[in-house]
Amino acid sequence: MALQCGIVGLPNVGKSTLFNCLSNAKAQAANFPFCTIEPNVGVITVPDDRLNKLAELIHPQRILPTTVEIVDIAGLVKGASKGEGLGNKFLANIRETDAILHVLRCFDDENVTHVDGLVDPVRDKEIIDAELQLKDLETIEARINRVEKQAKTGGDKDAKLAFEVYSKIRAALLRGESARTVTFDTKDETKAAQGLFLLTSKPVLYVCNVDEASAVSGNRYVEAVREAVKNENAQILVVAAKIESEIAEFETYEERQMFLNEIGLEESGVNRLIKSAYRLLDLQTFITAGVQEVRAWTFQKGWKAPQCAGVIHTDFEKGFIRAEVIKYDDYITYGSESAVKEAGKMNVEGKEYVVQDGDIIHFRFNV
Repeated sequence: MALQCGIVGLPNVGKSTLFNCLSNAKAQAANFPFCTIEPNVGVITVPDDRLNKLAELIHPQRILPTTVEIVDIAGLVKGASKGEGLGNKFLANIRETDAILHVLRCFDDENVTHVDGLVDPVRDKEIIDAELQLKDLETIEARINRVEKQAKTGGDKDAKLAFEVYSKIRAALLRGESARTVTFDTKDETKAAQGLFLLTSKPVLYVCNVDEASAVSGNRYVEAVREAVKNENAQILVVAAKIESEIAEFETYEERQMFLNEIGLEESGVNRLIKSAYRLLDLQTFITAGVQEVRAWTFQKGWKAPQCAGVIHTDFEKGFIRAEVIKYDDYITYGSESAVKEAGKMNVEGKEYVVQDGDIIHFRFNV
């Protein structure tokens, strides 16, 4: 599954610095707007200690974690929905992503200019929200014009359903609320809304970029953001991007961990961000394990065994026979696949089995 998260925010909030921490692709981090014009794309691995622990037991030829693409998108300014600044490019880039990592400046630094003068992350958030909402409103108005007559005068049930869904979303957008805040009563309504692919319906992780002193507990800016988004279906993560960039320079894991411990963090903000982005998309991991490789595979939470088999190869799904499943904890406890089997802890599952995060699976298929 090719999954993509877009890093967005106003100019000079730390987007490119954060991107540099996440990826080996180095974006230009400069103290002026639009230093990132073409979106920089980096493929990053999702941290998963389970793979390393399994590798210690199996000694495979290679370890392959799952990945997520991170896109550093040009800074947005007011009027982007009308094409101001790099607005059209910004909106096109963000439409292609699966989720949004919205970076908010939550630190004071007189050496780093702010495009709107004073530091105010809630205002910054509202600027971008407003531009995305205005663009979505254009989309909704066009859709409503298409179905309104059929919904009100004809007997077209689909048109009536669409009109009701579009009207709910339009009302929210006119209130200055994003599409993801709208709740629907039925699966059909939810499906109709998803078919719009609106910018403000995408899942959002608000990344509060703080100074070193606020890396552990946050600050007043973070609390203001937390209060502002409490009614949204969104998450918040506190990261000190400047410190993270210093941590990334250390060559060994031990050096990085020592630095983290000194500032009171158990895990780097980069790792927490990657994991949060993964959860944000409602994703989980199953594992294939053997002497050739220990490998993580991404799947959507709630998928059944044949769908997950299809992640490896479409033939696996078409010819699915069964899934031989070992729970991760059982594998670690017994130390090998053969020992797990002897203990009767390997389950044989059919087409209706809902795969769980961390399942170690061997698929049987016939094409």
